[in-house]
Amino acid sequence: MSEAEASRSTWQFARPEDDDQPSLREVNSSIAVPSSGAWFRRLFAFMGPGYMVSVGYMDPGNWATDLAGGAQFGYTLLFIIMLSNLMAILLQALAARLGIATGRDLAQACRAYYPRPVNFVLWIACELAIIACDLAEVIGTAIALQLLFGIPLVGGAMLTALDAFLVLLLMNKGFRYLEAFVVALLIIIFSCFAIQIFFAAPPAGSILHAMFVPSSEILTNPAMLYIAIGIIGATVMPHNLYLHSSIVQTRAYERTDKGKRDAIKWATTDSTIALMLALFVNASILIVSAVAFHGTGHQDVAEIGQAFELLSPLLGLGIASILFAVALLASGLNSTVTATLAGQIVMEGFLRLRIPNWARRLLTRGIAIVPVVVVTALYGEKGTGQLLVFSQVILSMQLPFAVIPLVQFVSDRKKMGNLAIPRGVAALAWVVATIILVLNFKLLYDTMFGVG
Repeated sequence: MSEAEASRSTWQFARPEDDDQPSLREVNSSIAVPSSGAWFRRLFAFMGPGYMVSVGYMDPGNWATDLAGGAQFGYTLLFIIMLSNLMAILLQALAARLGIATGRDLAQACRAYYPRPVNFVLWIACELAIIACDLAEVIGTAIALQLLFGIPLVGGAMLTALDAFLVLLLMNKGFRYLEAFVVALLIIIFSCFAIQIFFAAPPAGSILHAMFVPSSEILTNPAMLYIAIGIIGATVMPHNLYLHSSIVQTRAYERTDKGKRDAIKWATTDSTIALMLALFVNASILIVSAVAFHGTGHQDVAEIGQAFELLSPLLGLGIASILFAVALLASGLNSTVTATLAGQIVMEGFLRLRIPNWARRLLTRGIAIVPVVVVTALYGEKGTGQLLVFSQVILSMQLPFAVIPLVQFVSDRKKMGNLAIPRGVAALAWVVATIILVLNFKLLYDTMFGVG
């Protein structure tokens, strides 16, 4: 029996019709990986999936929660950004391990292991998460188009449907072109915030203290907890776990035990470096918001439009507002790529249903556009801002449905063989899952019973 056959035999299929069709089969194993040579050549071959995943950690949904957190509570919630980023690094490493070790993405793994009713619930939860993420992208992109070009919010929301064709164009050119597009926009986002941080000149001591020393008020203040869980929901995105477990398989690494171990090492390095970039961007949004608004009597700033109007005069930098809007537009455009792929992966993995990518994208985007148009028409920009924060809380509520199966799978030696995670890492992963569950239950309790 070959190693691949032995690996498959350890995974007990729930249904005989399940098969081993690769995830994203049109690009599976399409990118060559050198088997020897300098370490940086091997790392470069694996660089890409981590940056595509990192896009979801700095999408417009993060902007809303980070902006509100900085304006209302100063630097206090920097610890939550740091904590959620560390959670993300661990969980994305586990997602990459699952995809490389088993040849399945997370959706395929769930389908192969869980009974149909459980799979249906998991699929619905993940689709809700993708729609919530898409909602944030629609709002963020529409706001950026309004700020930069004066396009009305409703018109901007409708224009976002065109991104389906952008993704199609890039995918047809090859997966590396898609990755290059994502990295180029990430560089724009990073540069915009690096300039703003330089001119904001925040106190390094206060930032480091807030980032590494948590405040008990985060748990006792319901308003702060609501924003904190929104930050976790916006940072640790459930559909990113499905996405990462799939796109790491685009590399043509050796499908042997040694080759898989090597691929896991480089894929983990790739995602860790990329997520540190996401940490910088998210922390920058909150820090700029704290410097510009919290200490200047503008603690009520929660909408992106308000921030755009006030940033330049309050920071004393004429182009601050333009940089802010350009980064927002780049963020919205970038996020459309990952949402498209995640939607395809989830639908094919759970349902084994393949529809044209453009049709899948237009369907998901259409579902997201409708509430944005309705809320904008009824409540204006303030309503869309509140909808943006609420979408991130919805994302956070879906996290357990992705995190628990992932940790369960990568901890199981019957499924992962020698590539299962060590017991210490498994214990840490379960602690992370527990923290997410506890925070979500506390938010639900406070919301339902009006605590605070």
